[in-house]
Order: sequence, then structure tokens, then C-alpha cells
Amino acid sequence: MRTDEELVALSMGGDADSFNQLILRWERPIYALAYRTLGREEDARDVCQETFLRAYRALPRFRGQAKFSSWLYRIALNLCRDWVRRQRRVREVQAPEGMELADLAADRGPVESIETLVARRELSEVVAEAMSGLPDEQRTAILLKEYHGMTFQEIADLQQCPLSTVKTRLYQGLSVLRRELEQNGRLSAVKVERR
Repeated sequence: MRTDEELVALSMGGDADSFNQLILRWERPIYALAYRTLGREEDARDVCQETFLRAYRALPRFRGQAKFSSWLYRIALNLCRDWVRRQRRVREVQAPEGMELADLAADRGPVESIETLVARRELSEVVAEAMSGLPDEQRTAILLKEYHGMTFQEIADLQQCPLSTVKTRLYQGLSVLRRELEQNGRLSAVKVERR
């Protein structure tokens, strides 16, 4: 399997299949980031598509100073910020189109009760609502760290800020989330879910 750097080099040389391989490799993480940021499936699809379109057009200017994935995340985050500014709509989290409770249960492995599925969905909505109240920088830091597994340094590079700033944003954002969840009586449910 070729590395991102090898695929980028081949793409820059005119190999369209190499860029398609990059799309296949990074489409899900970029979509997930957009979905968690915007909260709407159709908006996330649009941002994901636009991310790869812009990346393809800007590929000749990519110098490899950052990892390709970091460069893609930066494009996607900028598009998400622009999208939010343009749309000025309240973020709402919805179940993905075409997903039924039975489909969700099938993805979870062991069979869960309807009560557990409903509780999990309610918890997701509470967390999403609490996240929507955070400043963009804090929300983005939490998404990149907790949902995408990025290191503090990768987030600092992506957000173009000092490492200490990322740690502060993450700490402050998580503190606000913890308070929100405690006020809603949901903190114990989050602790149970993370085990």
C-alpha cells in the first residue's frame, strides 16, 4: 500500500487514480469531521466533496510542509467555518439518512435493548447540544482529539497555534462540557459509556 506522500507525488504527475485512492482513504474521516462540526448529513457531504475538489485544484501548490491529512483537515475545517457563517443556522444533529434503529443495533455488535439505544441517542444529542455552545476553537480541538485521535501537536499544526493553546482550548472546552452534562444529570451516563 502506498503512502499518502507517494500518492500525492503520483497525483501531481497526472495520475488521477492516485488521487482517487487518496479520496477513498480520507473520505470517511473528512466526512465525519464535517458531520460532527455541522450536524447535518447533507451539509457534511457537500463540505466533504468541496474539500476534495479544492485539494485537487490546489495540489500543484502542496509542498509537503505538513502531512497530506493535516492539509485536508485544514481545508475541511475552513470550509466548515465558512459554511456556518453563510448558513447561520442552528446546528442540529440527526440520524444519518436511511438508518433505522435495527441498522444501528447491528453496527454495535452485541444486541442492545431499545431502551439502551434510545438512551445512547439521547446522550449523543445532549453532548452535541453542549458541544454546539462551545467556541469554534474549543469545539474543533475536542473533535480532532476525541473523535479523530489527533495528537496535540497535530492539532496545533492544523489550527496554526502554539501547543499550549491547544491544551488550554481542550481543557476549557471539556470543562464546559462536563459542567453542562452535570447540570443535565448526564455525566454519569457518559462515564458509563466510555468504559
